[in-house]
Amino acid sequence: MKLLYHLNERPPLGLTVLLAVQHLLASIGGIVAMPLIVGTAIALPPTHIVSLINASLLASGIATIIQSLGLGPVGIRLPVVMGSSFAFLSVAIAIGLDGGVGSIMGASLIGSLTVIVAGFYMNKVRKLFPTIVSGVIVTLIGLTILPVAVNWIGDAPATRTEFATLPKLSLAIISLAIVIVVSIYCRGILAAAAIVIGLAGGYLAALTLGMVELEPVKQASWFGKPEPLKYGFSFSWEAIISMSLVYIVVIAEAAGDFIALGNNCHVRVSGNDLKRGVLADGLGSTLAAVLTAMPLASFSQNVGIVGITGVASRYVVATTGGLLILASALPKLAALAITIPKPVIGGVGLIMFGMIAYTGIRMLIKTSDSKRNALIICVGLSSGLSVIFEPRLVQHLPDTISPVFHSGITTGAIVTIILNQLLPESQPN
Repeated sequence: MKLLYHLNERPPLGLTVLLAVQHLLASIGGIVAMPLIVGTAIALPPTHIVSLINASLLASGIATIIQSLGLGPVGIRLPVVMGSSFAFLSVAIAIGLDGGVGSIMGASLIGSLTVIVAGFYMNKVRKLFPTIVSGVIVTLIGLTILPVAVNWIGDAPATRTEFATLPKLSLAIISLAIVIVVSIYCRGILAAAAIVIGLAGGYLAALTLGMVELEPVKQASWFGKPEPLKYGFSFSWEAIISMSLVYIVVIAEAAGDFIALGNNCHVRVSGNDLKRGVLADGLGSTLAAVLTAMPLASFSQNVGIVGITGVASRYVVATTGGLLILASALPKLAALAITIPKPVIGGVGLIMFGMIAYTGIRMLIKTSDSKRNALIICVGLSSGLSVIFEPRLVQHLPDTISPVFHSGITTGAIVTIILNQLLPESQPN
């Protein structure tokens, strides 16, 4: 795909803000939902949940700016949006129920050191990710995250009869159709803003159908601020080990995101680039723990936006980071974005996540056509998707390693890396 704006180009200010807003709208729901769900699950008071949300927005904004623009040896300098990752959801709830928010923050703080240490070895790690391995991982990132978009369309959790009702399906189809039409038939600024136009069109349709709940905006205060070290830190080995295992999963996913993003930006991601990106990932989560925010990771949906729009400018995403920081101080703005109905986001998400899978498929096409490569790709993809389709496949693994294999991305990555190392090279067909 031809790029409309390259990595180091700066679009005009007005366009930069517009493009940054669509990255914001694609990510803010996930950033807010993580602390909202965790806080609700461990029975925090509403005011405390708001504090968690504000802190997560602030930490995400700072980490996004560092990843996009770089800070010395830290930051990959690609248009990476960082946010609260659902990879940590179940572990954070389990830790929080046992030891409270302080235990979550303590485990997050120590676990983030795992990512920082791994960052110094990314030059060696990069050798484990040739095109065939990277292609499988990137394809799995897109395919395994698709159920998230499907659940958004159905507006889960809901009863069986309420899931994916005709109005919800209609909103998703309208949003999806708008993105497709704008991407195909429009040019320039309009084509670049296809995602935000799709979200806006779907939102207007939802307003017409009376499917927008504006109460969160009314209840939100005008100004808010984070409260660093609000709960302090408490430490337990069980919590630290559980959280660290999830961080290992996030490292594999981050490497795939960075490689996919580099491909979309028409640049090669080196081992040193991965090192800077993973260091920023780890330090971002360290900062998040200090600010009393949820752990951070790169957001895959924003990789898809770059592929769809052809806007690779890292300055656009750095502006998104600034908007996230602004949203952390203005809860009503964040509350407004939260009112976008899930089916609208889900309809757009089908394209965003599908574009990630397409990026991986394009990478796999570049590999040589041989029986060896075919086996690696087939077994790698099948392994990753198998644990998504049927999680009970790994239910009898030891508790110390089962969290790793519950991730389809990590399972597929491990299998593909091992096969690529063990199988002898063969001649192309």
